[in-house]
Order: sequence, then structure tokens, then C-alpha cells
Amino acid sequence: MTERAWAGSYGRLLRQPVLRRVLPGMMISALGDGMSMVAVAWLALAIARPGQAGVWIGLAVAAYALPAPVGAALLAGVMRRLTASRLVAADATVRAASLGTIAVLAAAGRLTPFVYVLLLAVSSLLHAWGSAGLYTLIAEVLPERDRVTGNALLSTFNQAAFIVGPALAGGLTTLTGPAWVIGADAASFAVLAIACRRWAGRPTTTGSSRAAEPAGGGWRVIVDRPPLLGLILVTCAFFFLYGPVEVALPVHVADGLHGSPSLLGLYWTVFGAGATVGALGAAALRNRSLRKVVPWIIIGWGAALLPLGLTEAVVPGLIGLAAGGLIYGPFSAISTALFQAGTPPQALSRVLAVRTALTTPSTALGTLLGGPLVTVLGAQRTLLISGLLTIALGTAVAFTVRRRSHDPWPDPWPRRRWRPATATRLKVTPRNSGDTEMTSTDTYDGCTTPSSRRTRPS
Repeated sequence: MTERAWAGSYGRLLRQPVLRRVLPGMMISALGDGMSMVAVAWLALAIARPGQAGVWIGLAVAAYALPAPVGAALLAGVMRRLTASRLVAADATVRAASLGTIAVLAAAGRLTPFVYVLLLAVSSLLHAWGSAGLYTLIAEVLPERDRVTGNALLSTFNQAAFIVGPALAGGLTTLTGPAWVIGADAASFAVLAIACRRWAGRPTTTGSSRAAEPAGGGWRVIVDRPPLLGLILVTCAFFFLYGPVEVALPVHVADGLHGSPSLLGLYWTVFGAGATVGALGAAALRNRSLRKVVPWIIIGWGAALLPLGLTEAVVPGLIGLAAGGLIYGPFSAISTALFQAGTPPQALSRVLAVRTALTTPSTALGTLLGGPLVTVLGAQRTLLISGLLTIALGTAVAFTVRRRSHDPWPDPWPRRRWRPATATRLKVTPRNSGDTEMTSTDTYDGCTTPSSRRTRPS
């Protein structure tokens, strides 16, 4: 994509009436989600009884994510009838109400750990539908050529919020307490709900749309393709081993380092900065065998946790977490590219839906396990064990990949096809039937592929 085309795509996106109204709400709510990374764990730490902090932090962090797949399955009959903007508005409304209730109860000193976890679970019940609604709204209001730009902008919001949100939450928590940060998160979702409800009843579709495909068929496609099944299992295990880190790190900062919420926010900020740079650099790996890159990312993340598990010095831990973010950054893009390359196009949406339904709870289940582990072993040992087991997982995957004599996933960026876009070529070939064959060059992100179609002359 040339610089002029890139600027034109973003210009059309920002001129779209619906997005011009909704994008600010999306950006503000993403910032609120980034702030919740610190506030959710720190509030659980503040209200838990002595000796139970690890358990309640694990339950709180898991409750903020784990019910989403449950809501996706149990509420499908009702939610699938709503338009994209109504899905986003419904999720944002539930989140704003639940988080607002938490903030009020905490400020009044009447919030118990059980009620806290329960309200967090309610707040995330519609999150899968809200996330789907955001990307569906992009597809509805933008033509096909601009949808990648729209998706990229949403991803940019999330990455930027991951950098700014924890640092901002750490400072605000130190000054005002975690309850006010949770309240700010609730207000951010209220802004998104109001922005989406203004367009909830209006037709927004400008491009082609199609009915949602059932996820059951996606599972059959995955089972029929062992490499895809293996990649899902590896991803679930990777995310599961990461889960305890979200419990152990806050406890390690508070009890082991005797640090403040600002220090916890700094840890997540350097991780987010590294992950953003790593994600931007994923394209540099396009000429490598991507299936061989995956295990090295897993090994690298595990190694990045070792400074936290082996020393109580702050600087090595910060450097390790920043390096871990840099190493982990390309993982999502690479794993998605492998799915795109190994899945029939007509089944891709169903397969990715199944992947999300399986991988999303993996981190939450790891977080649930992290609570008892931190209580029994301590936060620093939990970080060390998570790092060592992750290195072992990556080593096993690397050994398995190396033993395979063939490439289970075709390279999604074949070198021989990676070349600048060429002009459209038209070749008219006389046919006995009077057909005309049109051969053109289709260009996608700099990759050109020949395509042909037959037309009957008018």
C-alpha cells in the first residue's frame, strides 16, 4: 500500500459518519480497559483478608474475562438478533453499571471480596458479543478495501491503552485509591454505550454482509487438520502458563518488593511498549518459516520471566518484562497467519471463532490456578515456575516441529509471490463459444496473484 493510498484509507475511515461518532468512545473505553489491568488486581489486594490475597486476585482477574465465553454460548439466541451497534452498546452498558456499582461500594467501604468477584463476572458476561460487535460494525460501515484499516485502528487503540492505561492507573491508584480508577473505567464504558446507542436503530451497512456462521463447523475443520489442532493446543497451553503471572506479579510487587501501584503500572507499561514494537515488527518475519518461529517466541517469553523469578531487583525485572513483550508481540499475527494459510477460506471465520472460544478461557484458568499457587509457593516462585514450564513447552514444540519432514502450514507469504503491485493486464482470447477470458493481477498488501474470469460479450 503506497503512502497516498494509506492516507486515503484513513481519511475515508475518519469521514465515515458512524465511525466519526463512535471511534472516540472506542478509544476512551480501550483506555479504561488498560487502566483496569492495575486497578482490578490492586482493589482485590486491598479488600482481601490477610493470607488470602493471592486467591482473591486470581478470582478477580479471572472473573473479568472467564464469563465471556459462557455468555457467548448461553445468550446466543438473544444476542445474535441485535445489530452490531446494539451489541456494543449492550456490552458497554452492562460493564458501566457493574463497574460503577463496584466503585460506589468500594468508596463506601461496603465491598466484600465475594461481591467484588460476582460483579466483575457480570461485567464481562457480554464481552465476547461486544468485541464481535466492534469488528462487525467496522465491516458494516466500511467498504471491503478499508476494513483492514478499520481493524488496524481498533488494534492500535488496544495497544496504546496497554501502554498508557497501566501507568495512568498506577498514579491514580496511589493518589486516590483503586475504587476511583474502577469508577473511571465504568465512565469510559458509559461513553461508549451512549455513542453506540445514538446509531443503534439506524441502518449502517455500506458493504456486503453475510449471516454469521455457526462455530460447530469450525471445530470439525480443525479436527480434520491436525496442524491446526496442534496450534490451538499449543496456544491454549501457552496462555494457560501465562495466567499465573497476572496473579503473581501484583503480589510480588506489593509483598516482595514493597512497591506501590505505580511500580506495578510501570511493569505492565514496559511490557506493553515491548509488545507494541514486537507486533509492528512481525512483518520482518514473513520470509521465515513461521511454524518454526512460534516455539522460539514461547521459549523467549519463558526466559524473560526468569529475572522476576530469580531476583528481587527491580531493574532486571523491568528489562526482562520489556524483552518479553518484544518477543511476544508478533505471536498473535504469526499464529493468525498460520490459521489463514491452513484453513479453507469459506471456513476461516468459523475456525477463528472456535480458536477464540478455546484460547480466551485458557488465560483465565491459568489465573485461577495462580491464586492457590501464590498462596502455597509465594509470588516469586510462581513466576519462576511459570517461566521454566513455558521454556519446557516451547522446547517440546520446537523438537516436534523439527522432526516433521514436511511443512504442515503453507507459508502465508511465499517469497516467489512477494513483489510490487503490477498493472492490470487484459487478454482477450477468442473462443468457439464467443467467451472472453480476462486475466488480471489481484494485489493484496503487496502480494500479487493471478486471477481469471470468463465473461460473455454483450
